[in-house]
Amino acid sequence: MRCVIARFPFDLTKNGVLQSMQGVKPEPAVGETVVIGRRTYPAKQVGQVITRQDRRDFSTGEVLRAMAKLGFTCRSLPRNTEPARGLDPLQRASALLGSPTV
Repeated sequence: MRCVIARFPFDLTKNGVLQSMQGVKPEPAVGETVVIGRRTYPAKQVGQVITRQDRRDFSTGEVLRAMAKLGFTCRSLPRNTEPARGLDPLQRASALLGSPTV
């Protein structure tokens, strides 16, 4: 599949992405992610590996669009999932579950 990332055209295939990411250790997943195989990678890490460009040269949206078209699962994780410190276990569980909507 032909796609444009950071104004450069790339011919990407699902097998090509799988081979490129083989042996690459995932960084901690924060924000937008791509599931490749059984591993979850940050979108910027995937973009850097498959394009060999600096992460500042492309957006996560460009990578997510390309990976979704190839059939990979793309997700958006909350940026701050850690509740405030100093809460007792019940308050911490409530904060993680969120408040009920009425």
